[in-house]
Amino acid sequence: MDESRPPETYRIPDAARIGHVHLKVSDLEKALKFYSGLLGFQVRQRYGREAVFLAAGNYHHHIGLNIWFSKGGLSAPKSSPGLFHTAICYPNRRELARIYHRLKEHKYPLTGAADHGVSEALYLDDPDGNGVELYWDTPFESWPKTDNGSLEMYTRPLDLEGLLAELDRV
Repeated sequence: MDESRPPETYRIPDAARIGHVHLKVSDLEKALKFYSGLLGFQVRQRYGREAVFLAAGNYHHHIGLNIWFSKGGLSAPKSSPGLFHTAICYPNRRELARIYHRLKEHKYPLTGAADHGVSEALYLDDPDGNGVELYWDTPFESWPKTDNGSLEMYTRPLDLEGLLAELDRV
């Protein structure tokens, strides 16, 4: 590579997406109870007692879990480099309300809840301390913009009671 030339400009295709996340976990069954039992992902395939692949709907896998290098290991310190969180996008506000209600029923603790203007999000940690964001995107037309028209995301408290009221709407 010629260091005197600027790198070529490349833009990822607009249709590109993040397909799945694959997590190292310390206890496969504990992680499976969280991602499948609590969050509702379906088991697509198991590799014995070492790995499992989970999905929502008709997809091969959205989440891979394995203990290949991490069985019985300790959670990474929050101050270490690594994954901040896995974000799981719900199709609408009502579905986000349903999972929030489920978390409350199971007394699963949140680490946060926020209105970002472009989305509303619930934050929690999986059994290994990996961050998980459960969210829905608000309609594009309602996204907050600056005076010059650029996006202006923010972080404000999410009205959790208002979110639960979504379940009472027909």
